[in-house]
Amino acid sequence: MIYNNTEYEVKFYKESKNDKSPVLEYIDNLEIKEKAKVFKYIEFLRTNKGVLDEPYSKHIKGKIRELRVDFSSKKHRIFYFTFVGKNIILLHAFLKKTAKTPLVEIKKAEQNYKDVLSNPKIYRN
Repeated sequence: MIYNNTEYEVKFYKESKNDKSPVLEYIDNLEIKEKAKVFKYIEFLRTNKGVLDEPYSKHIKGKIRELRVDFSSKKHRIFYFTFVGKNIILLHAFLKKTAKTPLVEIKKAEQNYKDVLSNPKIYRN
């Protein structure tokens, strides 16, 4: 958990097998200016209750959306969805290198989404 107030809360998906957060690890490995912009967009997402339109966010599949953070020529993408109890769960992050979102990245987000639904107590307020 990184942001908390009486409104929406942003939480990082944690792998059930090892308690690691791939999204947080991805962000931690960014350059400082990129990291700052990513956190700015996450805060923007939170204050808008998980609802952002293009160019900031785009629907991917089902309840999964992508937060779009462009920095110079780099296109960072963070898949997320809104969950019960005013939670925004950040599922998966990657550096987009092609025009179309790679299916392997969408599948990873879907896997993580299913894992969250299988372990809902971890993510509830």
